[in-house]
Amino acid sequence: MPFEPGSENDIKALRSQAREKAAALNQHVLGYGAQAESEWAGAGIAAPDLPAMRRYRLERIRAELRKRDLAGIVLYDPINIRYATDSTNMQLWVAHNPTRHCFVATDGPVILFDYFSCEHLSDHSGVVDEVRPAVSWMYLYSGELTDKKVRRWASGICELVREHGGGTRRIAIDHINPEGVAELERMGVGIHNGEAVMENARLIKSPDELLAMRRAIVACEAAMKEMQHALKPGISENELWAELHRGNIARGGEWIETRLLSSGPRTNPWFQECSSRFVEAGDLVAFDTDLIGPYGFCADLSRTWLCGDKQPTDEQRDLYRIAAEQIAFNIDLMRPGISFRDLVERSTVPPADCFPARYGVLYHGVGLADEYPTLPHAADWTDDTPDGLLEPGMVLCVESYIGRLGGHEGVKIEEQVLITETGNEQLSTYPLEQALLEN
Repeated sequence: MPFEPGSENDIKALRSQAREKAAALNQHVLGYGAQAESEWAGAGIAAPDLPAMRRYRLERIRAELRKRDLAGIVLYDPINIRYATDSTNMQLWVAHNPTRHCFVATDGPVILFDYFSCEHLSDHSGVVDEVRPAVSWMYLYSGELTDKKVRRWASGICELVREHGGGTRRIAIDHINPEGVAELERMGVGIHNGEAVMENARLIKSPDELLAMRRAIVACEAAMKEMQHALKPGISENELWAELHRGNIARGGEWIETRLLSSGPRTNPWFQECSSRFVEAGDLVAFDTDLIGPYGFCADLSRTWLCGDKQPTDEQRDLYRIAAEQIAFNIDLMRPGISFRDLVERSTVPPADCFPARYGVLYHGVGLADEYPTLPHAADWTDDTPDGLLEPGMVLCVESYIGRLGGHEGVKIEEQVLITETGNEQLSTYPLEQALLEN
C-alpha cells in the first residue's frame, strides 16, 4: 500500500525492511535452480564453500598489495569487483559506464560504492564492510562539470587512504579515466597499476574456485549439447548461437563475451562473428563459447561440428585431425615448473600452409574471464613478452585454429586445463566430432 511519509525513524525502518527483503531474494542467495543443481549432482561436483572462496580471494588481493607496499586498491572493472566482493550489478552496463567501484584496504575495510539504492546486492557476500553511494563522474552524469565531480570523488578516496593507509599514500587502480588519476595525484596520492595486482591475485585458483569453475563448465557443455541438437541444415548462425545463450542463462550463467560462430566458407579465416547466413548440409560449424557462466566463471571452449548427414570431405577430416593432434600434443606438455618460453618452444604449431592463418596465441589463462598469462607462438615471441612458470592451481585454455591460407573452411578447437601438482587435468569434457576423426 502507499505510505504516508512519517518520521525519519519510520522511513529508516521501512528502508531497512526493504533492504532485508531484497537481500533475501538476491540471485546469489536464491542459487541456480533445479536444472543446474541436478546436472552438477549427476557430474558428481560438490558445491563450493562460497564464504571460504570469498575470504581466499580477499587475502590474495591483500597479499599482492602488501608485496607492492600499497595502502589499498580502487576497482572499477566489474570482473575485479566480482573477485573482491562476489557481488554483481548490471555487469555489462557498468563495464562501459564507470560508476560502480570498490575500495579494498590492505589493512582495513572493503567499501563498495554502488549504484543508487543497490545496497542489498552485496549483503550476501560476508566480505563487504560498508556500501556507499557511488560518486559517478563519467560524462553521462557530469557533463561539462566533470572536474567538479572528480574533486568530490577524489576527496572521498583520499579520506579512505588517510584513515586506513597506515601512513602509506600509494594505491592501485585498475581502470580509470585520466581526470581521476590527475586529481588524486594533485592531492598527494600515488597511483600504481591495479591490473598487475588483480591479475596476479586471480592467477592461482583455490579448491572452491575450481569447484565453481567445474560447475560452470558442466553448465556450458549442457548448453552446447542443446545447441548441437538444434544444428540442422537451414538454421541460421544467429539462431544457433542463441541456443547457447539460452542454455547459459537458464542455468544461471551471466553473459557471453563474443559472437564467434561461423559456418562453411565463413570459418576461414577465423574471427567471423555469427550472422544471418543459413547453415548448409555438409558445412563445418565452428565456435568459441567465451561464456561467463554460473558463479561468474568463464567456460572458454571451442568445437567444430559437421552439419547434417553428409560424409565429411577428406579436406575437412585433414583439417580436423591436425587441430585435434595439436591440442592433444600441447596439453601433454603442460606441467608445473615449465617456463612459459619453454612451453611455447616445445609446442607443435600449424603446418606451413596453415601457419599464416594461425590463432593468435597457443595458451592463455582463464578464471572469471580470460586472464594472465597469454602465451604466443614461439615465432611471435618478442623481447617484451613476459616469461614465468606454470604453477599448480593455474588454469589455461589451449587453442588451435587450423585453416589453410586462402582455403574454404577451417577448424577451431579449444580446451580448458588445470595445472596440478604432478601434471595437468583437462576440465573440459565435451566430445570431439567423431565423424571428422574417422578415416
